[in-house]
Amino acid sequence: MIEQSLEYETGGVTFEARVCWDDDLSAPRPAVLISHAWGGRSDFENGKAKALASLGYVGIAIDLYGKGVLGTSREENAGLMQPLLDDRGLLQNRIAAALTAARTLEAVDASRVSAIGFCFGGLCVLDLARCGADVNGVASFHGLLGAPANISEPRIEAKVLILHGHDDPMAPVEDVINIEKEMTGAGADWQIHVYGNTMHSFTNPNANDPDFGTVYDESADRRSWRTLLGFLEEVSS
Repeated sequence: MIEQSLEYETGGVTFEARVCWDDDLSAPRPAVLISHAWGGRSDFENGKAKALASLGYVGIAIDLYGKGVLGTSREENAGLMQPLLDDRGLLQNRIAAALTAARTLEAVDASRVSAIGFCFGGLCVLDLARCGADVNGVASFHGLLGAPANISEPRIEAKVLILHGHDDPMAPVEDVINIEKEMTGAGADWQIHVYGNTMHSFTNPNANDPDFGTVYDESADRRSWRTLLGFLEEVSS
């Protein structure tokens, strides 16, 4: 397994992704970008990159805040995330820059790139699709679902997978209905898997705060990962 950093710039800011791939595979292979939750790129996203690399992908845990920028509390996390929620164009430019940088890697088959994201990262990959980015598929795990104000008519080319907890207070049922309408109106190839009795952050073993709405769920974590792997196999073939 090879692990290395990938630096790239946009808007005068330097970002740092973590790239993983199996060095036993010589030919370029499909890549999966992993967009981080509200605290910034962490061991959680890096671990997903390694897990995907072990399955034959190039796993790329991207950075949307800037090199070395991480939150250490709810307040810091919110302070890092909110400017990008307020300026979705800035968010979209940053994830587009990560996609461009990923395609420069020799190990990557530039024609087979997908993106997944967790929580805030789920919103980011959905916005990547909304921009009409040339990616094969995007998958959102317990992501924020609200549509951006700066894209009135999304041009969605990627296949879309949304993995959602029914009891997620940060993306209530109304948001699910709205994004179903949005995806259908955009002519997207979309699917939503909803897990009952499941809250926000259901893939994060450290999530254990029902009052805040973040609770790990082993079954939903396992089921959603299996669903993702089937989706990636489909879109990367």
